[in-house]
Amino acid sequence: MDIRTIKTRRTKYNHQLKIRNAMKGTDIFKRTIHTYLVKRAANDELFAEKYDNPDKNIDDCCTYILNQVQKSGCNGFADDEIHSMAVHYYDEDNIEIGKLMNAHIVVNHVVELTAEEKEQARKDAIQKAQDEAYRKITQPVKKTKKVTLNLQPSLFDF
Repeated sequence: MDIRTIKTRRTKYNHQLKIRNAMKGTDIFKRTIHTYLVKRAANDELFAEKYDNPDKNIDDCCTYILNQVQKSGCNGFADDEIHSMAVHYYDEDNIEIGKLMNAHIVVNHVVELTAEEKEQARKDAIQKAQDEAYRKITQPVKKTKKVTLNLQPSLFDF
């Protein structure tokens, strides 16, 4: 294998990691926005009517928010600013969503998991630990050569 192949594989792997990490951030972002909108709809009857629009969904809402953030050129926003963009998306009937984008989103607060999500995470962690232990057990044992260093010069080594 030449150095170009190694670098190409490493670049592809790093790109896949970035996409995976971005997706995790995006999922948390979607959940955070969705949670806010559900609470808002529960407390505001007028917004609840707009929120129940079958032509609107959380994926398009997040895409709209990301496009608005990109247009602004800013890197950080307060929660209220993002929430107002989400509400605006649901308030407007004819709104341009923008293009789908791959972005790294950072949510700066703790997300509470449901009991089911905690149980699933626990099961996933146990499965991962079992898989790792099995992999270690089934790997062939590499025998190391015992290397002795002769630090004393000898007349017979010529």
